Amino acid sequence: MPRVKGGPKTRVRRRNRLKMAKGYYGAKHRLFRTATEAVDKSLLYAYRDRRQKKRDFRRLWITRISAAVREEGITYNRFLQGLKKAGILLNRKVLADLAVNDAAGFSKVVQVAREQVSR
Repeated sequence: MPRVKGGPKTRVRRRNRLKMAKGYYGAKHRLFRTATEAVDKSLLYAYRDRRQKKRDFRRLWITRISAAVREEGITYNRFLQGLKKAGILLNRKVLADLAVNDAAGFSKVVQVAREQVSR
């Protein structure tokens, strides 16, 4: 069987893979095999974490809303229940932003939700 050297394609493939590993520590950015392993793993992590980021942010928003609502003397569950009854269609991202950046506006929203729950 004849020997196949690959030539330009092999060099391009190696160069591209090492370029992807730029900035990695030690041999991971110098040696092709270790760079390939590191890049493959990092691409897997990137794929996974693009999905996990959405979960993490939702959890953060809920935590912020819950903390702000407890300062107003109501639970997170009752707050959302009151919002739904009042017909206020604000998502958790906006509510968390209100809680952090506009405490007065958020307390008004909490007041409306509290009135709906107490009925």
